[in-house]
Amino acid sequence: MTTKWVAFASVLLLSGAAFAADVDWVNQFKTVDTDGSGTISRTEYETNIGKLKIDPVPTFSAIDTDGNNSIDKDEWAAAEKQVKAFPQACKSSKESWCPKQY
Repeated sequence: MTTKWVAFASVLLLSGAAFAADVDWVNQFKTVDTDGSGTISRTEYETNIGKLKIDPVPTFSAIDTDGNNSIDKDEWAAAEKQVKAFPQACKSSKESWCPKQY
């Protein structure tokens, strides 16, 4: 019985953590999408990306993978994963592309 409760509690904790991460992502997207259109234009990106304090800051073109001159929520989520993975990849790399701070 105890094992079942531990498993149940673990599932609840994990799902809560995933929800919290999702809320953060939504708030970040809304911070940059100032007109509330559901997409981020190049102007919105360039004007507001500094508010998020992202390091490194990906270029607009790198996030806009379909080239339609706007960033949708799927493109934003993919870029967020790359930004979060960058410092870890840098720490394990000895290549020149990695800034010395990592």
